[in-house]
Amino acid sequence: MEITRAVVLGLAIACAVAYYRRLTGGLPSWGASRKARALGLLPESRQNTSWAAAPGPELEQARAAAADGRWEPAARLLAAAREQRDWARRAYYADAFGSHQAAHPGGWLDAWEAAAGPDDPDVAVVRACATVSLAWHLRGGGWAKDTSREQFASFHGTLDRARRETARAARANPDDPTPYLCEIWTGLGLGCSHEDMRRIWKEVTARAPHHFGAHGAALQYWCAKWRGSEALAVSFAREAAATAPPGSLLAALPLIAWYEHHDSGAEAADFRAPHLLALVDAALEDLAAAPPDHPDTARVRHLLAYFLTRQGRHDAALEQFRLVDGYVDALPWRYWSDPAAAYCRWRDRAVRGSGRH
Repeated sequence: MEITRAVVLGLAIACAVAYYRRLTGGLPSWGASRKARALGLLPESRQNTSWAAAPGPELEQARAAAADGRWEPAARLLAAAREQRDWARRAYYADAFGSHQAAHPGGWLDAWEAAAGPDDPDVAVVRACATVSLAWHLRGGGWAKDTSREQFASFHGTLDRARRETARAARANPDDPTPYLCEIWTGLGLGCSHEDMRRIWKEVTARAPHHFGAHGAALQYWCAKWRGSEALAVSFAREAAATAPPGSLLAALPLIAWYEHHDSGAEAADFRAPHLLALVDAALEDLAAAPPDHPDTARVRHLLAYFLTRQGRHDAALEQFRLVDGYVDALPWRYWSDPAAAYCRWRDRAVRGSGRH
């Protein structure tokens, strides 16, 4: 988060500096920034805050076509993932095309639906994702106390509509877990019971037992800040990681659970505790076993880059930063008001500590 660097006196300086250190990992180091540039890493101004990694050229072209009102390239990508039963990629595409803007009437998604019909499985799943995205957009990112009654009414009303869209997408393609991933976010927003979430989860795992995106969404539900507790979140994460095959990326879940419940109050030594070192090592091994084209590897790389830096393992952290540099829409950076600044601050800390030149 950004702290205004005005010239102030006495205690104001001390407080601002301490706060900045806690949130960003240290004061600016222009030497580290120069070294980062020498290593080919990008400045803060060139960090993309909409993606966790560079989208492939086919997706870039299809999104550009959609922006021009042409839905056919999006339809081809969704259909190919469905036919290949590549559920991770299908969820990635559905999320990429199912932004809140796509839910507005009169756009390319309406044109696709009119041409393909309401029972087309590909347009139906994008419509479901877009409706969920619109609901969360209408709510806004503020705390409940800062969210108006009108915002909550729009949020809940749109989520009720999302339930119907999700059910339609599930009927259109019964093998697809993606509609149930949408339903997780809907249930989280509407405050569904633990019993209902376990019912949704059973539908997901019957179709894709090791789906990274679905596990990440469900973990949020089980966190203390939403509908669960630290114990429930940790239990969910540990069980998923323990039963998943190598390369599923699910070894990252215990790290996410730890971050969600401990990062804000953690001291430097906490990150170097043996059990946390072991969790990072397990996630690194899992990442190494994942297919190179897995659409979720960048999310894990961002997370590991942060933890490795906090653990003082700067060379290993820098290796991860190199592979995602330029894109910062991932945990933990996305939790900050200025993700690009937070990312560069921690990246440059890894650069500063690294022995590479």
